[in-house]
Amino acid sequence: MQVDPLSIDGAWVFTPKLFPDERGVFLEWYKADALTAAVGHPLGLAQANSSVSRRGVLRGLHFADVPPGQAKYVSCPVGRVLDVVVDIRVGSPTFGRVETLVLDDVDRRAVYLAEGLGHAFLALSDGAIVSYLVSEPYAPGREHGVDPLDRDLGIPWPGDVVPRLSPKDAEAPTLAQALEAGALPAYDVCRAFYDSRRTGGGQ
Repeated sequence: MQVDPLSIDGAWVFTPKLFPDERGVFLEWYKADALTAAVGHPLGLAQANSSVSRRGVLRGLHFADVPPGQAKYVSCPVGRVLDVVVDIRVGSPTFGRVETLVLDDVDRRAVYLAEGLGHAFLALSDGAIVSYLVSEPYAPGREHGVDPLDRDLGIPWPGDVVPRLSPKDAEAPTLAQALEAGALPAYDVCRAFYDSRRTGGGQ
C-alpha cells in the first residue's frame, strides 16, 4: 500500500495495490499497520458508516469538536466522488487550505483525516457509495458544519454538476461566520490531542 501525505497536516492518501485477474480484483483497502506508521497511532475504530448518493449530492462540510473529534478513513467502493479536505483549525499554518482528490472504484484510494479537519464530498456518479471508518460515534451535540459553497473557501466543485445539499448543510455558516462565532477547532488543541494519542494518552 502506498501512503502519501497531503499538504494539510493530518491528512493522508492510501493507495492499495490491486490484484486483478479473470475473476475480478482483490485489494487490501485498509491496513492498520500502514495507517499507524503514517499517523503515529492506531485508528480507534468506534463506528463504520456508509452513504449512497445520487449524482450531484454534496455532503459536508462537516467537523466535530476536539477533543474527542472524529478521525475518518474514507473510501468509495462503488462509483466516483470528489472528496474534499479543508483545514479549519484556527491557528494552523495552512488554515483555510483546500485539498481535493477523486475517490472511485478504479484506483480505490482512501483518505485519512485527523480530528478537527473539515470533510465534504460531491457524488460524481449515481449510486456512489462512500464508506467511513471513524474513531468516535456520531454525537449530534458535537457535530458542526461550514457552508461547502462558501466562495471564500474556493473549493473547485465541477461546473457540470449542480450540487444538492441537505437543508442542514445548506444553512451552515460560512468559514468567516464560524470563525467569528468561535465554533472552529483550535490548531494547538488539536496538536495536543494528536500528541497525547501518539504517546499513549488516547486510544
